[in-house]
Amino acid sequence: MSSTSPETVLILGANSDVAKAAIPMYIARGYYVIAASRSTDALQAFALQQQLSSEKLLISYFDATDFDNHQQFYNDLPVKPSIVLYAAGFLVQNEEAIPDFEKTFTMMKVHYCGALSMLNIIVMDYENTRLRKIIGLSSLSGVRGRKSNFIYGSTKAAFTQYLAGLRQYLFPRKVTVNVIVAGYIRSKMTAGLGLTESLMLEPVFIAKAVVNAGSRFTIVPGFKWKIIYNMLRIMPEGLVAKLP
Repeated sequence: MSSTSPETVLILGANSDVAKAAIPMYIARGYYVIAASRSTDALQAFALQQQLSSEKLLISYFDATDFDNHQQFYNDLPVKPSIVLYAAGFLVQNEEAIPDFEKTFTMMKVHYCGALSMLNIIVMDYENTRLRKIIGLSSLSGVRGRKSNFIYGSTKAAFTQYLAGLRQYLFPRKVTVNVIVAGYIRSKMTAGLGLTESLMLEPVFIAKAVVNAGSRFTIVPGFKWKIIYNMLRIMPEGLVAKLP
């Protein structure tokens, strides 16, 4: 693609429900989208279902945990991105993660190590003067440690802190970094967890927050979750200990 081609959005972890909801939104705004995931077959089926043109969408293989190939993945991109969305996710409940470090380590690799590996490569490409925004999909689970999900939450907390520092690091280059701090999302990852129905948010709702992300760092979609987010931040430790 030439320098005059449409701006490109690179979505890492593009088979997540939120990422898939964001793909047609970005395309509708005139962006060229590179949807990268291990689940390329699922993305091909999604593109066919949504009737998304191959002229506006490229599906590419990407494994967040395959650190050794991240540089080659980036080198092989047909055009370097203006916007990057890191949406890769993996969830294992505490009762599985605590006795099985491999499952814990997978969450660490997907949410934190893989994000740093890939995003560091992207930001070190000083020749890509198109880069203007990086968005990370994080979670309210990373706001405060809670006994029910502190393993998963700790990986999201680390990711959020990395993005906070990256925002300051990229400020002189006028690259905006946003973090989407999401509550419960109705998705394949949360299916069967018995989460509170009245607090569930649809992937399309979160995707709209992603696509419309402005200059603010922390974006919490949904007014109920904004209240919960602010309460968690100021809640005394004794009260947090009583939470599930």
